[in-house]
Amino acid sequence: MSKILKTNAARLLDKAGIKYELIPYAVDENDLAACHIAEQLSEPLAQVFKTLVLAGDRTGHFVCVVPGDSEVDLKAAAKVSGNKKCDLIPMKELLPVTGYIRGGCSPVGMKKHFPTYFHSTAPDYPYIYISAGIRGLQFKVDPKDIIAYTEAGCADLIRH
Repeated sequence: MSKILKTNAARLLDKAGIKYELIPYAVDENDLAACHIAEQLSEPLAQVFKTLVLAGDRTGHFVCVVPGDSEVDLKAAAKVSGNKKCDLIPMKELLPVTGYIRGGCSPVGMKKHFPTYFHSTAPDYPYIYISAGIRGLQFKVDPKDIIAYTEAGCADLIRH
């Protein structure tokens, strides 16, 4: 097997002393959805989290990390982040704002630190998967460690 390249996000976690595993998966450019990743990893979709970047009307950009099988509830996200309303940023803004592309956006190592919120189920698992900063690579990490590292809050962020 070829050596897995360390991403900037991985180097940041190394520096912080956070334990993780880098888990590669086959990328399908036509299917960047979390369910594709969960299938590749043979893991429950509820433990494969996706990183979404939103813009609020009061606070500007913030990050929501939610289970792959769910959609962010914009009202809940706005409330937890101190906004009246918010929306997902347009795809063309993702790279300039975060330094990441769609399908490879990690809550670790964005261009600047944004307020971050994990869905309330994250700490319930012994480990979760989040993007390691590039398509085709996931972190398998203790959610409590990554929540502490990103200085994130936890809240019910999804549509039911």
